[in-house]
Amino acid sequence: MSKTSLALTLAALLAGSALARAETIEIGIGHQSTVTNTVPGGVILEKLKLLEKHLPKSGKYAGAEYKLVYQDYTSGPPITNQMLAGKLAFGVMGDYPLIVNGANFQKSGKNQSRLIMITGYNLKGTGNAIVVPVGSSVYSVEQLAGKQLSTPIGSAAWGMALKVLRDKGIYDKVEMLGQSPPVGVTNIAQNKIDAHADFCPWSEVMEFRGTGRKIFDGSEAGIPTFHGTVVTKDFSDKYPEIVQAYVNATMEAQAWIEKDPVEAATKVSEWTGIEKEVLYLYFSKGGISTFEGSMKAQWVEALKYDHGLLAKEKEIPPLDFDKWVDASFVKAGFKAAGKDYDAIVKTVVTNKPDDTSLPAAEVWFAEGGIKTYGSIKEATAAVKEAAKAGKKVNATYVYDKATGLKLFSNVAFFVEAEGKLSAFMKKGDADAFAAKAKGKLVSWGDITA
Repeated sequence: MSKTSLALTLAALLAGSALARAETIEIGIGHQSTVTNTVPGGVILEKLKLLEKHLPKSGKYAGAEYKLVYQDYTSGPPITNQMLAGKLAFGVMGDYPLIVNGANFQKSGKNQSRLIMITGYNLKGTGNAIVVPVGSSVYSVEQLAGKQLSTPIGSAAWGMALKVLRDKGIYDKVEMLGQSPPVGVTNIAQNKIDAHADFCPWSEVMEFRGTGRKIFDGSEAGIPTFHGTVVTKDFSDKYPEIVQAYVNATMEAQAWIEKDPVEAATKVSEWTGIEKEVLYLYFSKGGISTFEGSMKAQWVEALKYDHGLLAKEKEIPPLDFDKWVDASFVKAGFKAAGKDYDAIVKTVVTNKPDDTSLPAAEVWFAEGGIKTYGSIKEATAAVKEAAKAGKKVNATYVYDKATGLKLFSNVAFFVEAEGKLSAFMKKGDADAFAAKAKGKLVSWGDITA
């Protein structure tokens, strides 16, 4: 090669390198700030600027400019639409919308999507629930026969509702209507609908606001519920280091929640408008959600079940799970964080009845924060004392004796027997325990009066 040719080649390489350094990379993230299990992959990243902390800044990314675009939605389907249109690279959504995302991308025959991590889960399915207006005479799913049930169509709550209506033999006796979470919540508050099925945290929002009462918890359906992140394959192939940065940042957000659930609940409440007391019910130890990203076998099996239901009800396309599920990034994230992925992926956190590692009750005082108690009676005494002193109580939490699920005390059913108080999520369980223990059913209002 002549000196002139060599000089021209070097000049071209330097020019190309300069262009690379000047590149502006747009990172579009579709998320759901008001859906509890998605917050580590969206709103927390945005507000704490965690993704910026992890984005690559060397090698081919030296000098690159990043444009982060966070788009907030109340459900998953609009996120998939934006990803298919090439406007978003990442999408954070629930199990059923994830399936639709993967299947529709594969059907397109062009770009594909990949499921890269889980943002939050509950093994038993709690987070999904069916709620009725607080003054309703309905206390069981069977009593919905001849009534209307609204739900976000295509969501995990929709899938849960379909399964339970079939299991109870009343599928053709209930009119199902499609309603978004905000509409369903409003209609329950205004007694415009007989029942509403929704995903986290809307059932607990209605309970906390005193407008709704849970008659069916997702744990009774026997199907896990979880949320996760998908990314377009084109973006992942072109910018794998950015995908890794996203996973690492999300893992840091998950650790942030675990480190101080009260601070996390308070901050996320400020950002989203969801009450901090509801968020603490999800974030706290023994709470509804576990924020951990590994791709467990249980999740893949649940997704395959979900796909079968969606194929039957919505005629969605086939999905090649072996291609779609990509755990490589989250495995690398665990390794970088010094965690044993192979061990953690085999471990699933779940609520247990009468868990001695947890307090019997917690009281969140407006002044003084959260206090724990060894018995429900001790907690009620503290609430009574606070009322006499004119001190505000934000919320009180107890655990369902039948399942171990954490509940707001004001919506629980209590049984007093042999000088002890036990809490139950469902009236039927409380009635059965009262009969067996020769106790009596009492309300939260009764025991704190």
